[in-house]
Amino acid sequence: MTVVGYARVSSAGQSLGIQKEQLENAGCKKLFAEKQSGTSTNNRMALRDALEWLREGDTLVVTRLDRLARSGKDLYDIIEQLSQKQVGFRCLQQGAVDTTTSMGKLVLGILGAVAEFETSIRKERQREGIEKAKARGIYKGRPASIDANEVKALKQSGLGAAAIAKKMNIGRASVYRLLA
Repeated sequence: MTVVGYARVSSAGQSLGIQKEQLENAGCKKLFAEKQSGTSTNNRMALRDALEWLREGDTLVVTRLDRLARSGKDLYDIIEQLSQKQVGFRCLQQGAVDTTTSMGKLVLGILGAVAEFETSIRKERQREGIEKAKARGIYKGRPASIDANEVKALKQSGLGAAAIAKKMNIGRASVYRLLA
């Protein structure tokens, strides 16, 4: 029976140190950690490795639910995988979350729904803020990283899409998109 920790931060500029320390203090003998967005389980290799490594009787521990999943569906899918392997789940900051008890399963469901709700609200606020900024003429979106005029000039000089892409160090699809 091994207590296994999983830590995650969203960006390279963030530190995993605090989560790792909390997981070690909670008795985790093995840690999986990564710097990857939690909006999806895609590309989360450390999570995949942790789920494959866990065996019957082990317990997966995270510091907060949002470190494991940002959507209710992803959370339930992960918990289902753990349940099928007869692996327990604990969350340190939401102490009542312990899937080895009925009450813990109930609390997990409620907190999962709240986490998904918070993500939705945050996205709505962000969208509203962008719309307001656009209306005031402040927000113009991300500046173009490729000069469309340069691409068109190279095309007019007789270069093909592949040559333009190579010369500008961009993908051919980008060249076609800009020429369309």
